[in-house]
Amino acid sequence: MSRLIIVSNRVSTPSATGAQGGLAVALQAALREYRGIWFGWSGETTEQFDGRINFQRVEGVTTATIDLEEQDVEEYYNGYANRTLWPLFHYRIDLAEYERGFAGGYQRVNDRFADTVLPLIEPDDVLWVQDYHMFPLGQALRDRGCANRIGFFLHIPWPPRRLLATLPEAAELTRTLLAYDVVGFHTEEWLDAFRDFAVVELGATEQDGVLRLDGRSVRLLVDPIGIDAQEFITASRSTPARLMFRRMREAAVGRDLIVGVDRLDYSKGLEERFLGYERFLQEHPEERKEVTLLQIAPPSRGTVESYQRIRSSLEGMAGRINGAYADVDWVPIRYVNQGYSRDMLAGIYRAARIGLVTPLRDGMNLVAKEYVAAQDPEDPGVLILSRFAGAAAQLDVGAVLVNPYSAEEMSDAIILALKMPLNERIERWRAMMVNVEAEDVLWWRQRFTDALEAVAV
Repeated sequence: MSRLIIVSNRVSTPSATGAQGGLAVALQAALREYRGIWFGWSGETTEQFDGRINFQRVEGVTTATIDLEEQDVEEYYNGYANRTLWPLFHYRIDLAEYERGFAGGYQRVNDRFADTVLPLIEPDDVLWVQDYHMFPLGQALRDRGCANRIGFFLHIPWPPRRLLATLPEAAELTRTLLAYDVVGFHTEEWLDAFRDFAVVELGATEQDGVLRLDGRSVRLLVDPIGIDAQEFITASRSTPARLMFRRMREAAVGRDLIVGVDRLDYSKGLEERFLGYERFLQEHPEERKEVTLLQIAPPSRGTVESYQRIRSSLEGMAGRINGAYADVDWVPIRYVNQGYSRDMLAGIYRAARIGLVTPLRDGMNLVAKEYVAAQDPEDPGVLILSRFAGAAAQLDVGAVLVNPYSAEEMSDAIILALKMPLNERIERWRAMMVNVEAEDVLWWRQRFTDALEAVAV
């Protein structure tokens, strides 16, 4: 492969603090394997879009970013991406907003991406487009004469056909994915849902993992993303991690720590998690001063009303539960609205007896894998994982799977994890660690790029 060009909504340069999401770290790892470019929106606005590209090179990663107009951000990003597609694809049609202006802005920005990135593409380049912000980009590039291999990876769930059908542009949007050569999903469930819509609603045919419609063929691929396992293991042994581990243990004062680390989002099941923990406190009064839940939830998309509501709700719930159960020497929930570096998070994970990862719906969830990688092999903690997270398809060998909608089930899982004997904890952890190390971010990248390179030009 000559070069890899990654296109995504936002571009993240390597951070000195290490405070980056799993996807950013994964894509940077892919770019370091190939001589390439990461192209996308800078996060900044301009009075009038001019297509000017800002190039940077940091720690071996070359980025190319453009600024968007305020109207673009409102309609494409805050509107269609975050108020239409995100809730719908996470099964929250009650929160999805369908506005023609949003859809128009979404297409306009994808056209602007296509116009701007096209001059950077060389004949042998391979393009890898990321996530739901860029569904139409492949078709926009084809319309402009781009004949390169182009792949698309979806990092969030693909909803069932009857849910997706509530989107006015569902058929048109799905059809644009046929412009790609390879389309990847985290799980078989998401791939099946996409194929079902394409076959039933569009009339496509499928054989041996290849979907065909109107002369186009696209390879469908299940390719669950992983973490850089060895890098995270190293991070868990770093000085910042050791200091944070000690800090957590000192703060716990002999109590067991339960930790949740999630972006502040309604898909993460944080309200349901608090209710499940409250149910545990009700049902097991003897454990009340023996545990503390640390919930780290950095805010995101603060301008979107549904995110403002969940932040307010969680603050109220944490205050209510603490008010009902706290004592002068113990607080049941420590709720923190800020992010931490990967090294520091590794120390927090290692100090936690339980990792509570209970999204209502999640494409993958790399926090689950990071929690596993950070554990002490001689005394590992227990992962409690939502069966509706993509990671459950891989980590069911060792995680305690729960229905996050059931406070009762959550309570049962917490007491099970707290009482679990050491030999069982080690056995479960080893089973999960085998997968975390084998199907890591390099495996994910190689599996996708191999499939893309196999496509005939």
